[in-house]
Amino acid sequence: MIGRPKGGRLEPAEAAALVRSGDTVVCGFANGQPIGLLEAIGERQDLEGITVLTGLLVHAYGFLRHPGVRLVSWFFGPIERTAREMGGRVEYLPCDFHGFERLSLRLEPRVVLALTTPPDADGWLNFGISAGASYRPFLEAARDPDRLALAEVNPRMPRIGGLAEFGDNRVHVSEVDGWVLRDEPLVTLPAEETAARDSAIAERVMDLIDEGATLQFGIGAIPGEIARRVAASPIGDLGVHSEMISDGVMQLHLAGKVTNRKGLYDGVSVGTFALGSLDLYRWLDGNPGVRMLPVSAVNDPALHRRLRRFVSINGALAVDLAGQVAADRLGTRQYSGVGGHEAFVTGASEAPGGKSIVCLGSTATVAGRRVSTIVAALPAGTSVTTPRHHVQWVVTEYGAVDLSALPDVERARALVDLAHPDFREDLRAAVGR
Repeated sequence: MIGRPKGGRLEPAEAAALVRSGDTVVCGFANGQPIGLLEAIGERQDLEGITVLTGLLVHAYGFLRHPGVRLVSWFFGPIERTAREMGGRVEYLPCDFHGFERLSLRLEPRVVLALTTPPDADGWLNFGISAGASYRPFLEAARDPDRLALAEVNPRMPRIGGLAEFGDNRVHVSEVDGWVLRDEPLVTLPAEETAARDSAIAERVMDLIDEGATLQFGIGAIPGEIARRVAASPIGDLGVHSEMISDGVMQLHLAGKVTNRKGLYDGVSVGTFALGSLDLYRWLDGNPGVRMLPVSAVNDPALHRRLRRFVSINGALAVDLAGQVAADRLGTRQYSGVGGHEAFVTGASEAPGGKSIVCLGSTATVAGRRVSTIVAALPAGTSVTTPRHHVQWVVTEYGAVDLSALPDVERARALVDLAHPDFREDLRAAVGR
């Protein structure tokens, strides 16, 4: 940053004063969001034409009510949904997790923000539990004199190593344009009670996981229950290559199940962000067995094809009788985002001995009414998250089926058998033959 020495501590208002009208501001998602910096930017009443590019807001930021600030989110959560419904300037960016990194590198936004640990004795700021899609853009902005890289230091952030070829999940304080201090509790996921339906789904998935598998877990109660069952099972010699590092991954390690002889990044479990309990964050702090890598080093299907017996486990909102998966948008409502869904479904199904598994309960409650999640056709306005030609295993509490070798009529019939019995008659009629 021309005219100002790098690496100095700033007050939030001083850091926000460096933002200009017309800037695009990129930052991490979930626990990678610098709450203090974003709030300080929102307090600038003179700003106009600001675009904030991020995902999964963890705080109802003041900038959501700022007429000069537009939020573009690649992954919706409850805050984005509510703000949009209340008329806020909130838009969804249709891209996957890896795609957001590519976009941020291509756009070269003038301002990139990050949440980090305090500097260590040698001056290194660590990105902790959130490398994700903003790590590489932050490093590039820090090294460009015409751009702005601002860090928010949180003493509660665990320090987690990376790999040398990807920058070790850190940046030197002398490279950043300034940093602010904010002691803020990290976002945690509350423990979810496992419903009987989730247990039944997890039990069916257990039949698909072999000794020596490499595992990826999505978010939610079902992946968590599967990890718990694997940790308590005789299955071992496992690897972990997962977008998200969860409590389930910790449980597998503590049970002695993880050897990480997986064919890529051997010897360590890798992820691009972590989300879970405080126990998870304490376990991750300084843990040499886990590394955080940029999303391009984790989510690329070309990398998944190198993994031994790679099994991806993810959820969905609905699956139609053609095998199309809706996991982020139903009808006109944006629920979440593409994330790594399609990438991991594709990569795992193409890995040697690999399996991609999409799990969902057979019914859902919408506006107080029970509906089938196996549907003849996706509702009007629904966006397909993962196309039918990439989908392999689909699992409900009523069964598991590999769609990948089934022609259209046969796969439709197989999906009807996964539906709740109350809805099968109508679904069979829709098959038509």
